[in-house]
Amino acid sequence: MLRSFTIRTAKRDDMIDITSFVEEAVRQANVTEGIAVVYCPHTTAGITINENADPDVKRDMMRRFDETYPWEHPLDRHMEGNTAAHMKASTVGASQHVIIHEGRLLLGRWQGVYFCEYDGPRHRTFYVKVIGG
Repeated sequence: MLRSFTIRTAKRDDMIDITSFVEEAVRQANVTEGIAVVYCPHTTAGITINENADPDVKRDMMRRFDETYPWEHPLDRHMEGNTAAHMKASTVGASQHVIIHEGRLLLGRWQGVYFCEYDGPRHRTFYVKVIGG
């Protein structure tokens, strides 16, 4: 089963917890054992799994990404001016997969699935493919 979700991001850089969307797709697929693949079709956004207990983790990650990939760099030539967003998205990656066991995502106690926005605010789409087996 393939599900498409649309979200509205509010800031240029943000990590949005989409775990509940992925869980919803698993429930609707009625799969008890398998895998969920979460995919982002955008070149300036990505998907990651990280801590969802302490909001400082998200802030620290965004700060460190900005330090590593500054928004403005004198040598960047990309006409849209969003080279940093492309770099961040490539670093994080376009997808993650999560094992489904006994009908639930097999995430660690403090883990969540995040949509990572690096060139917002925008309307964004991501996909969840649930595969039984």
